[in-house]
Amino acid sequence: MSLISAVDIGKTYQTHSLLGRGIRKQVLENISFAIKEGETVALLGRSGCGKSTLARLLVGLEQPSSGKVLYRGRSINALRRRETQGFRRNVQLVFQDSPGAVNGRFTVRAIICEPLRHLTALDQTGREARVREVLEMAELPANIADMLPSQVSGGQLQRVCLARALAVNPKLVILDEALSNLDTHLQASALALLAKLQRDNGTAYLFVTHDLRLARRFASRCLVMDEGRIVEELPTAALEDMRHPASRLLRDAVLPPMPAVRQLRGRASLPLE
Repeated sequence: MSLISAVDIGKTYQTHSLLGRGIRKQVLENISFAIKEGETVALLGRSGCGKSTLARLLVGLEQPSSGKVLYRGRSINALRRRETQGFRRNVQLVFQDSPGAVNGRFTVRAIICEPLRHLTALDQTGREARVREVLEMAELPANIADMLPSQVSGGQLQRVCLARALAVNPKLVILDEALSNLDTHLQASALALLAKLQRDNGTAYLFVTHDLRLARRFASRCLVMDEGRIVEELPTAALEDMRHPASRLLRDAVLPPMPAVRQLRGRASLPLE
């Protein structure tokens, strides 16, 4: 059985106008896919294609206009109260916009403790211990726990959000461009941490990104979205065989490593006149 699946998901927004009723805009259409336990799937697509909307639907932050989201084979809208709490604990979303994803008046400790307080049975001592543990996992200093979001760097705050998601030991983590604000070193260490959790705990990931290089390093299977639809699905090892025009645009947008150096080397090899 799949851990989570989308079945014919569609999403339409009603726009509004001062002059009267606005127009309906369809942002997702006939989206179907499934993620198994312990699997890593990349959801690729250009900005504005509907990736983030789909991520919010999968965790229940928004409702689909058509279709349904299934968690372990059951609609998330049909879950009982205790089952809903388990779903919220087991499916975590890390947003790209880390400042908008936290309460600016909360300390880092309070930010990480929030899901621990609502979704686990840990007492205050246990929550404090878990905060220290996940801060270390995310390569953050212990003294950051007493700081406010405005007192830490953007990269640090993004790792705080990652630590918050991992604190409750979820079964699935949806990463919505969550590594894009990190430098290369921190991206590599974050990927190593996520891979270790997958080996140790069987954690599954949906890696929402437009970066083909990160998808190659992290995912086993890729879904390509364009204009609200999944237009191609293929294993990561076969990304060179992409056929859809939207897929090829993503592939062709990847720059070679150190392009300026390669260009200089090419010039250096030219004969002097």
